[in-house]
Amino acid sequence: MRGVKGYHSEWNMGSPGGWEYQRIAQILGRMAWGLVSKSTEVGVDIDFEHPQINAVPGFARMLLRAHKKCHGKNPVHAVLLAETETLEVVLENKNFVDYLNTLDGVKASLAGPSHLSLKKGNVCCRGEEATVVFMDFNMRTLFKIGETEDIRPIKKAIRQNILVNPRGMEPLGAKGLFEVITGRYGNQLSEETVSHTPWTRQFYSRRTTGPQGETIEDLVSWTEAHWTDLILKPAHGYSGHGIFVGYQRENPQKHIQTALDSGDYIVQQVVPLGIWSEESVWPFLEERCLFLKKWQTDFRCFITDEGLQGFLARFGGVPTNVGSGGGIQPIAVLKNNMNPKKAVDTINEALFRLGYQAFLQIQDEVNQRATDMGFTYLMGPIMVTLRPRLLTGDHIADLRRYASRLWRDAVALEMIWRRRQLEDVVRIEKKEKELALDQPWQGSPSLMVSDGLFSFGADLMDEA
Repeated sequence: MRGVKGYHSEWNMGSPGGWEYQRIAQILGRMAWGLVSKSTEVGVDIDFEHPQINAVPGFARMLLRAHKKCHGKNPVHAVLLAETETLEVVLENKNFVDYLNTLDGVKASLAGPSHLSLKKGNVCCRGEEATVVFMDFNMRTLFKIGETEDIRPIKKAIRQNILVNPRGMEPLGAKGLFEVITGRYGNQLSEETVSHTPWTRQFYSRRTTGPQGETIEDLVSWTEAHWTDLILKPAHGYSGHGIFVGYQRENPQKHIQTALDSGDYIVQQVVPLGIWSEESVWPFLEERCLFLKKWQTDFRCFITDEGLQGFLARFGGVPTNVGSGGGIQPIAVLKNNMNPKKAVDTINEALFRLGYQAFLQIQDEVNQRATDMGFTYLMGPIMVTLRPRLLTGDHIADLRRYASRLWRDAVALEMIWRRRQLEDVVRIEKKEKELALDQPWQGSPSLMVSDGLFSFGADLMDEA
């Protein structure tokens, strides 16, 4: 991408989520912007309504294409399948089913595994045939559920090809796959994908090559020697669990041994923090003043067979996810030719002009609206910045091109995996592998996400 610096940190191909949260953040962002603009002249013209931001409509269209592929013009019964204990608490699933039910000719249900059954060879949800099923958990969770519940209807949905995402996608979410993207299969993939993939290696005692192509005699000892520039991650982990960031963690021997004992870790070059950090005005409650807070950001792209569908902008520490104390940032597109860094500085200056008390009042009103909408985690509202993450039209064009290349390359990598040429970097249980082989993807309607540590021109690289 010409105008976007940075790297993707991981892909989710099996059960990607987060598609609803940006829609809510946009509502809160517009509200905050309106309140700020009433109190002070900002001087930046932005658009919260750009159709590329919200992934929900594109996700819905994908499900309808998947239905049409199997059932033609027959009535749609879309089932969002989630773990039973989450049915009443996961906001995005409930909201998405409500959205689907507003579409002409569509019936949608939110269900747990126990709500599915088999009737005359068809998969039914609460007695009515399901025509397309989106499963909001991965195969590892599926088999764990199968220890106490009947998962035969889910397996039937997989083999009838009415379940999306196709299970053939899930192996491509293994973080170890990044090793071959910048290595032995890089010449078969797009330059766009390769250039945005960080140096990655499956972590065990081995001889390999380093970030600059140098020879590494033993990866474990090399990792200890270069600890502050590296990060250890579970190859199939999620939500930031089990991650060891070198510069944050003392006693590298302890964390290296934990990774080795697990047997399923990758080592990855740390993406320079300055690339994916930005500053936003924030209240210092103890001192009752405002200050410029440095946040790490990440930027999720939602992609279907139709291309780029939407985004999720997060901010926080390392990692940025909400479960680790992060929040969701509204997104806005600059409507003029103002430089993004200049626009960010201008907005921050306007927020300072509000003063501590007015800033806190706006933040409290936004938090109350978030709570009213159910946009909460544990005991309180999910954090939202008053300053949006800014993009330009050129950034969106770059991201569309990036998404189309990424989709094409992922399809190519699935073919390589099905030829059993990725066994060393994609390590999954035998029963998971069998289901993945039973339901090839081959680029059919589905949803993938890429989490990017990207700069859109307002980064702090010069200050890192």
